Amino acid sequence: METQLPISIKVNSLLTEKFTTLNSIANRLESQLNFQTMTAGWYGDEENILSLYFSIETAESFREISSNYPAIKDELADDVLYATEQNNQFQTCFVAITEIEHHLLDEHPKLMAGLLEKKLYKVLNMIGKKLKFNEL
Repeated sequence: METQLPISIKVNSLLTEKFTTLNSIANRLESQLNFQTMTAGWYGDEENILSLYFSIETAESFREISSNYPAIKDELADDVLYATEQNNQFQTCFVAITEIEHHLLDEHPKLMAGLLEKKLYKVLNMIGKKLKFNEL
């Protein structure tokens, strides 16, 4: 039986075609973020476990999501949108790799892991602050 972790990450297929190591980076970060949130005490109440789904998007797909899903109104940053469902227990978070970041990564692909890690930690801490969780 497979257990679903509280935090999951999916990467837009156009990004994985361009940056071949991105899926493995996302898998490592998924494990790391789940561990960090657990050790920070985010899952103390087993009846109310936060589930967070990250979708890493291109700048173009992010704009489409932003314009096609008007229900997603919570903008944490100009490259981060998120929607909350089920009494704040399920959250979907769309994070864009901006055009400037994309160009930088074209020239320096090894920066991908650090860039994505910093973005996701920043977003998690913003969400955690809203929910009164400990900072990571």
